[in-house]
Amino acid sequence: MKMCLRNPGLISHYDLKFCCIFARKKLTSLSNGPYSEVDVKVDSNQGNSANSWGVRQVVDKVCCVLDTGPWGPAIENALSMLDEKPMPDIVIGVLRRLKDVNIAVNYFRWAERIIDQPHPPDAYNSLLMIMARTRNIDCLEQIIGEMSLAGFGPSNSTSIELVVSCIKSRNLREAFNVIEIMRKFKFRPAFSAYTTLIGALSEAHESDLMLTLFHQMQELGYEVTVHIFTTLIGAFAKEGRLDAALSLLDEMKSNSFDADIVLYNVCIDCFGKVGKLDMAWKFFHEMKAQGLMPDDVTYTSMIGVLWKAGRLDEAVEIFEQMEQNRKVPCAYAYNTMIMGYGSAGKFDEAYRLLERQKGKGSIPSVVAYNCILTCLGKKGKVEEALRVFEEMKKDAMPNLSTYNILIDMLCKAGNLDSALQVRDAMKEAGLYPNIVTVNIMVDRLCKAQKLGEACAIFEGMDHRVCAPNDFTYCSLIDGLGKHGRVDDAYRLYEKMLDSDQIPNAVVYTSLIMNFFKRGRKEDGHKIYREMISFGCSPDLMLLNTYMDCVFKAGEVEKGRALFEEIKARGFVPDVKSYSILIHGLVKAGFSHETYELFYAMKDQGCVLDTRAYNAVINGFCKSGKVNKAYQLLDEMRTKGHQPTLVTYGSVIDGLAKIDRLDEAYMLFEEAKSNGLELNVVIYGSLIDGFGKVGRIDEAYLIMEEMMQKGLTPNVYTWNCLFDALVKAEEINEVLVCFQSMKDLKCSPNHITYSILINGLCGVRKFNKAFVFLQEMQKQGLKPNVITYTTMISGLARAGNISEAHELFHRFKANGGVPDSACYNALIEGLSNMNQALDAYKLFEETRSKGCDIHTKTCVVLLDALHKAECLEQAAIVGAVLREMAKSQHAARHW
Repeated sequence: MKMCLRNPGLISHYDLKFCCIFARKKLTSLSNGPYSEVDVKVDSNQGNSANSWGVRQVVDKVCCVLDTGPWGPAIENALSMLDEKPMPDIVIGVLRRLKDVNIAVNYFRWAERIIDQPHPPDAYNSLLMIMARTRNIDCLEQIIGEMSLAGFGPSNSTSIELVVSCIKSRNLREAFNVIEIMRKFKFRPAFSAYTTLIGALSEAHESDLMLTLFHQMQELGYEVTVHIFTTLIGAFAKEGRLDAALSLLDEMKSNSFDADIVLYNVCIDCFGKVGKLDMAWKFFHEMKAQGLMPDDVTYTSMIGVLWKAGRLDEAVEIFEQMEQNRKVPCAYAYNTMIMGYGSAGKFDEAYRLLERQKGKGSIPSVVAYNCILTCLGKKGKVEEALRVFEEMKKDAMPNLSTYNILIDMLCKAGNLDSALQVRDAMKEAGLYPNIVTVNIMVDRLCKAQKLGEACAIFEGMDHRVCAPNDFTYCSLIDGLGKHGRVDDAYRLYEKMLDSDQIPNAVVYTSLIMNFFKRGRKEDGHKIYREMISFGCSPDLMLLNTYMDCVFKAGEVEKGRALFEEIKARGFVPDVKSYSILIHGLVKAGFSHETYELFYAMKDQGCVLDTRAYNAVINGFCKSGKVNKAYQLLDEMRTKGHQPTLVTYGSVIDGLAKIDRLDEAYMLFEEAKSNGLELNVVIYGSLIDGFGKVGRIDEAYLIMEEMMQKGLTPNVYTWNCLFDALVKAEEINEVLVCFQSMKDLKCSPNHITYSILINGLCGVRKFNKAFVFLQEMQKQGLKPNVITYTTMISGLARAGNISEAHELFHRFKANGGVPDSACYNALIEGLSNMNQALDAYKLFEETRSKGCDIHTKTCVVLLDALHKAECLEQAAIVGAVLREMAKSQHAARHW
């Protein structure tokens, strides 16, 4: 920003002036301790002046001028007309009251030019505090750079406030950059700035950034505490990065820090939650060996870790150890154990534990009952949950969570009326639905496709008491989109923007997917562009979904580009990314790329799931690598993935296409024995395969079996059967099957008619073929070049040359482009019917179109021209014939 640039003249003589002005001041802004707070004074006289009534009046006048409009010449002139010069105490007073960074920077620069001297540290810190308050740090690096030239830096309180402001705006990367900028100019960020940011990064699972800050603190000489080590170790353990966590633990011990009970409790909890129960046990026993007695948190963590891992008996054993000789039971441990019993479906044991707690004089809390209600809901025991709800009122007053659990349970069960009754009962109990309640109801109603009720709840929200959050908007936007109301979903998205809610990647994923599903790909692309322009970074799930939508819309190159964009954005394509790419490319006819992509996926360490196996197997089959597909089918079984209908369909089709029909049929029987309901596509693959090799009886049997299963053959299946029968010259059987096809309400397509016409012409039933050609046109089906060529050739060979000629001209008049076969057939037919000159005209047209002339055609035409005494034309045809002979001879010789 231009307004951030200092006056170059001031920079050149800054240090000299600074020495004169601030020689007698103590500059403590370069903090050397963790908690040193800086509040540099200009001098005692100026401090008193800044607090005087006169200075406040000047500050008021300046602020009134600055409030009149955007910065410009008018503002500068008005400021210049004020009697008082902008001395440091006035500048500092004004900066402390301003709320706009742009105005503050402009005023800061104007004052610097007017008094022709640099600002003191307090003025710079005041300017930085405005940036922190307004969360606008665009000029931060420039301002800190100037402070570095002047020989002083941000105060501790300023550096902390800058970091905290970024954290509050959920921009942790920017907070990290604040630290980096200060380090760039050799300033020492405050101890609290580090610890606050490390804590925030821990919540956001940014362990690598945490570790970087931790190492910086060590470099700067800050004393790192056991608490900081505990935060880091817990963060790495929660992410499953156990080696890093253990390395930090070793570092802490090597620095002579003794692990306290809090650290052990964190390790037990975090390592246990990522499935490392042996490590959790190790820490449990180690802390005892170190003379630390497990407390309630330790026992409760171990109990929770054990039952979540399915080791309920061991959890009970630990619970009983804790309870030995205890007079007052630990309510938190009881709640955890009750949750364990409930999750295992052992509700009788959970109820007995409640009674045991009561027997020890400890009334179960609402948390204990909520645990039981949650587990009953997960097991679908709605009636029992309602009974427990009534009983709990004797011991504990239901809270908002209790009602929300019940509402969620009833909504999941589809009992929406009862859910609304519970909501009303909550209001009667003096508890009003919170955002969790609203979100549960909106989400469940959307999933039940009751969009009207969901919208009514949303519209009925009192935004002053309970404003919708991003989850509310996301649920309703997704529900509307999936129900086809994409325009309503988009309007709600705009409403979300207007309410200052920041849409996340989930919202954008839903909008993109639903626009594409409705065939509105341009709107889908527009949503993605909007997301990028608003600064919302796509996650891997969004990019995968977008790529899938793009491929399904037929935009192959765009799909490829999105796969590359995944890598460009720093993500590692996962197994889903590769599956979508392979499936999209195979569908677009690029199955030959499957091999390379498959090994790239393997090299990257992707573990294939069922979808990935299906995509790769299909790609191998389509590219002719059927043996490789067969090997993957075996691998899929050994890895514990059950082949699906798609898996069997791909391999059966691949085998059938290369005439390995017995193997295909064995897989067909295997799929049936595995309980899979085979579809028309798989039956069609076998019918096509058996038909093409002339095994008509087996093709018929498969067709009959399919129909006995209640499956109706589609047009592809019928076409496969017709083609096989035509090749076997069973034309009468074709006609019978064609009638059956129409009886079953399956409409023939242009391929069906082409097969029939070809078959009829093959047995010289040209009149019948012509009838089918007319029927085809009446059905609104446009014959293709093969259909016309077949018909024209057949008519010409049968001597119906006038009809063939007429059909030829009609074909061209309808925009058809005859091929070589069509031209050659008609030239031969006209020549045989002694219409030599008409045949010669077609001969010239054929050559001008670049179509091949057959040798036989030239010989027949030449003979006809000699008979008609068309010697000039005959000479030309003869010359063409000789050239063809020379070319053929040369080709053979070569």
